[in-house]
Amino acid sequence: MISDMGGIALEDHVYILDYLPQGHPDRISYRREPLAYGLGELEFKLLELSPHPNVTINIGDRVYIGRDMAQRDAILSVRKRVSFQDITAAAQSELPFILEDIVLKNEEKFIRVFNEAQPVTTRLHMLELLPGLGKKTMWHILEERKKRPFVSFSDLSERIPTLHQPEKIIVRRIIQEMEDPSEKYRIFVR
Repeated sequence: MISDMGGIALEDHVYILDYLPQGHPDRISYRREPLAYGLGELEFKLLELSPHPNVTINIGDRVYIGRDMAQRDAILSVRKRVSFQDITAAAQSELPFILEDIVLKNEEKFIRVFNEAQPVTTRLHMLELLPGLGKKTMWHILEERKKRPFVSFSDLSERIPTLHQPEKIIVRRIIQEMEDPSEKYRIFVR
């Protein structure tokens, strides 16, 4: 759940992308502290985290980072928000797998993109922002959703035969938005 504090939305849970118990290798050795990189589950914010001492964190763990300090059993504090380029190569390579898990766990939220997408401009539709989805497929989706809304990714794939693995298309778009901070049109990442 997102809570709003001073106009800044806060993530309550993150998925661990990488855990560095010895600290970041690029930092000065006497200033190295254990750290983790996490992905916010709602707004896909990339965060640098300080874990509690003597806590073992595994890649893919879903951990609480919300305001209730009593519930924080793994993470001591959120250090800062980071960009895609700031996270480790290991975190970058884990990102697609963790994103796919998030998308599949929240299928009904992401299927709404296909059911509710609207034109962005007179020449560009939101569906066209999804990687590999062209005008012909976009028009097919728009015609099919007029008949009845899509209820799942499998329903979408059955009714739109040219659209395979829609969850992977969403993951690619999320990563695209993370990689390019100057992206003009954002669907998923704040």
